[in-house]
Amino acid sequence: MSAKSIGIPSGTEVRIPLSKLKKSPKNARKTPHSAAAIEALAASIAAKGILQNLVVEPEVDGEGAATGFFCVTIGEGRRLAQLLRVQRKEIKKSEAIRCIVDTANDPHEISLDENVSRESMHPADEFEAFRKLADERGFGAEEIAARFGVTAHMVRQRLRLGAVSPKLMQLYRDGELTLEQLMAFAITDDHARQEALYERLPFDPDASTIRRLLTESHVAATDRRARFVGLEAYTEAGGTILRDLFTEYRGGYLEDVALLDLLVTARLGREADSLRAAEGWKWTEAHLDFPHAHGMRRVYPHPVELSAEDQAALEAAQAEFDRLTEQHQTAEELPDDVDARFGELEAEIERLEAKRQAYDAADVARGGAFVVLNHDGTVRVERGFVRPEDEKPEAEVGPEGEAEGRDEDDRDGGDGAADGEDDKGASDEEDEDQKLSDALVRDLTAHRTLGLRLNLSEQPDVAIWRSPMRLPPKSSISGLMRMWSASSR
Repeated sequence: MSAKSIGIPSGTEVRIPLSKLKKSPKNARKTPHSAAAIEALAASIAAKGILQNLVVEPEVDGEGAATGFFCVTIGEGRRLAQLLRVQRKEIKKSEAIRCIVDTANDPHEISLDENVSRESMHPADEFEAFRKLADERGFGAEEIAARFGVTAHMVRQRLRLGAVSPKLMQLYRDGELTLEQLMAFAITDDHARQEALYERLPFDPDASTIRRLLTESHVAATDRRARFVGLEAYTEAGGTILRDLFTEYRGGYLEDVALLDLLVTARLGREADSLRAAEGWKWTEAHLDFPHAHGMRRVYPHPVELSAEDQAALEAAQAEFDRLTEQHQTAEELPDDVDARFGELEAEIERLEAKRQAYDAADVARGGAFVVLNHDGTVRVERGFVRPEDEKPEAEVGPEGEAEGRDEDDRDGGDGAADGEDDKGASDEEDEDQKLSDALVRDLTAHRTLGLRLNLSEQPDVAIWRSPMRLPPKSSISGLMRMWSASSR
């Protein structure tokens, strides 16, 4: 049917109600448009209108008579986007759509040409175009996203890529950098750092290497210190976070490491003060890592019976825990309230079970505890350490009046009896009555070894010929004192 037969010359621009437009059966695109594409088109049309006319041909019946409808040869996606806007009550079905009537060309051929002959813009051009919208027109990520029907996160990614050094962007255009590498460089907006790193990188580095080198002076949000302090507390204190928008985990990197360490130290100190006040230890110390070279003896708790009240509370908590476990043992995922209750019960059971062990009051009064940061960002407490100056005085033994003289000899480091007599007989008797525990022997041995190493490091001439001393088995107090005295001479 000719254009003249319907009174509309081919190539004429007309406005046709949306309700009179249909999908052309001659359209070369058979695969339906994706929902995301239609969504994006609807947002674009709402913000800017239809930028490209639809191309249509009049629909005719079997006898060649016009039906009053028009088949869309080019622009089916735009038609569907307008129908979506009708569903959202943004426009009416009678909305006039600007179209070009084409009866001179084959509808199937021009539909194919529309989809094949065009070339998509280079991604680098897209990144820079998004950046220009933000810089020159002042659009935020959310506004740009609304105008193009995409997510705000996708816009932020493109804005970040658009801020990469122009030199690196050109390398990406020339095919010398991959998109993954460009994403890695985009973790910082410092062009000088980006370019300096590129100059010293090996040939074709992987993205993870680029990202690691650009953040080597920062602390990842997964670091135990960051997890302990919390990102909110860190930012409230004035810390800044470098966000990574292109990895699955986007927690970012903390830039002010000194501030983070200060916050960690302060909070650990508060935890140590609270522990000392709550449990009555003579001292508590906060450390990032456990100080293995503390040089102290350690005491341990002993079993105690729970009070009737605590025993009843423990049994009740355990019974509820078992009941909930039986009720939900086949569930693939626990409801939030049940999961929270499990957590409360586990904490209560752990608290009550801890009461089955207790330290002697004397050990608490002269001992202390270390508060350290665990690998997962939680606080770990190591209790029961006694400083050498807080050790119990040696028990007085023997006939009245003898203890004071022996204490003087021990403090002076004497290893021989008065009048030149060997004190082996007396020490043997002490060995039988005053055996030391294995734990104390190990601790004192560590003290002795550390002291000996320090002394010998200052006297290399002695270290060359002096043979190491041997620790007597099951050493007595006097035997250990003689050994210590000899090692210090």
